[in-house]
Amino acid sequence: MAVMTYREALNEVLHREMERDPAVFVCGEDVSGGAGGTSGEREASGGIFGVTSGLLPKFGEDRVIDTPISENAIVGLAVGASLAGKRGVAEIMFADFLGLALDQTMNQAAKFRYMSGGKAKCPVVIRVPYGAGMNMAAQHSQTMYQIITSIPGLKVAMPSTPADAKGLLTAAIRDDDPVVFFEHKAMYGRKGEVPDGEYILPFGKASLVAEGDDATIIAMGRMVSFAEKALASLAADGVNCDLIDLRTTSPLDEDAILDSVEKTGRVVVVDECPPRCSIASDIAGFIASHGFSSLKAPIQQVTAPHAPVPFSKDLERAYVPGPTQIETAVRRVVGYK
Repeated sequence: MAVMTYREALNEVLHREMERDPAVFVCGEDVSGGAGGTSGEREASGGIFGVTSGLLPKFGEDRVIDTPISENAIVGLAVGASLAGKRGVAEIMFADFLGLALDQTMNQAAKFRYMSGGKAKCPVVIRVPYGAGMNMAAQHSQTMYQIITSIPGLKVAMPSTPADAKGLLTAAIRDDDPVVFFEHKAMYGRKGEVPDGEYILPFGKASLVAEGDDATIIAMGRMVSFAEKALASLAADGVNCDLIDLRTTSPLDEDAILDSVEKTGRVVVVDECPPRCSIASDIAGFIASHGFSSLKAPIQQVTAPHAPVPFSKDLERAYVPGPTQIETAVRRVVGYK
């Protein structure tokens, strides 16, 4: 298997899928680079995070479409074209800007199949960089996946590794339903082994990253790597846990969650969202409703505080849930009497 970054894995999928299917196109701000300097040629920078790099010279302006600074136009273009037989991959520069395209996402893309009785399909992917940790302040560091997950008709993917980025984005582009694909900004440079050739991960199937009998840790996105660091420290004291990487929050792998809870009886849910109406609170409620008899301790939720993301580096570091908070929560549930 090749070793590549999270960014490179996503870029490989876009190249591969656009070669495989001429209906696939990408659109967004600066996805093909915008106008250059005095030469007037395209910079081909591949968007603010470089994920669409190299697409323009290979596939041309008809399939790599630079758009105005208008999120509702970006998503509206991708959704409309996907209804007409294309497969649009729209890039929103920051997840925070999804609010500007919420009508196209929530009221249009998410509803077409249901309101047409299954006759219409909208195979669109909306790619969104999300999350704190890059010192980008309150308007460019939010999670937003908790809001999108709550909307029926949308699928939500959150890869935590380069391999998962490849497998889940491939599945998203080939899916006949709309997918909002969350990519953590702080993970674009993360390296890992990625399977060669075609690689597809099914939605709704979580990954069991680690196994243990003492507690269940449920995490997603960047929080998975933080949970792994906490596990390394806990293992030194003989505490071993199941670590579930959700991979997708809609659909949710309920069976994987309940099977682990039945085994361990102790649960920590780790989520970068603020606590109110978060994925952590949703999963805690689900476990309390469907796995209460298995619980040996109160469910612990490790989340960001209910506050905007700070700009200060020190405050932002304290804001984001980290390995220390996860380890403390696990020790709390394991030691509960």
